[in-house]
Amino acid sequence: MSAIKHLIAPSVLAADFANLSKDIQMVNESEADWFHIDIMDGVFVPNISFGFPVMHAISKHATKPLDVHLMIVDPDRYLKTCKDNGAEIITVHYEACTHLHRTLAEIKELGCKAGVALNPHTSVQLLKDVIQDIDLVCLMSVNPGFGGQKFIEHTYTKIRELRALAAGTNDNLRIEIDGGVTTANAAKLIRAGADVLVAGSFVFNSDTPKETIKELKAIDTDIQVI
Repeated sequence: MSAIKHLIAPSVLAADFANLSKDIQMVNESEADWFHIDIMDGVFVPNISFGFPVMHAISKHATKPLDVHLMIVDPDRYLKTCKDNGAEIITVHYEACTHLHRTLAEIKELGCKAGVALNPHTSVQLLKDVIQDIDLVCLMSVNPGFGGQKFIEHTYTKIRELRALAAGTNDNLRIEIDGGVTTANAAKLIRAGADVLVAGSFVFNSDTPKETIKELKAIDTDIQVI
């Protein structure tokens, strides 16, 4: 039995791109732990976000780790570019990787933490043979590509299944939830076994974003997980 210490990773995709420096500074000054950076190519997901020049600009001002989520086809081509532009965590999609074990090894060789993202329809059991090689699993709790979507309730079951899969093999695995996270469901996510919460629209559309981050960070920090 161990106390849960969850992390908050505001998603820059929901920031005001016309005032990006201001929003980066807000996150720096907040109780957030990471910056969540979504790189989208318009192929793997039906949207295009921003590329590596913007990510590099963010990294120059960010005082917290960059948690980079590659929502792109053939992510292997860009792993070193991610590292060179400030990534500390690089997450690739299971659905986009033909040789996932090799991709994870390359991320670690670059000196980054290696993450795998799963779309809502993808079973956590597909990670059984590589679970020991993963630092973070990002469970998509909405269909990837756009912010502000409705949370998919089946995510709670997937969190519990993933935590059980990792038990005894990778007890340090971080489980990250991306999509539809708010103060209304954060406690239930933590109870299920999540320990990194990505919040985009809920934070950046708030009238008091720093206070919203503080509220997410403070939720149920004394919960015990068995």
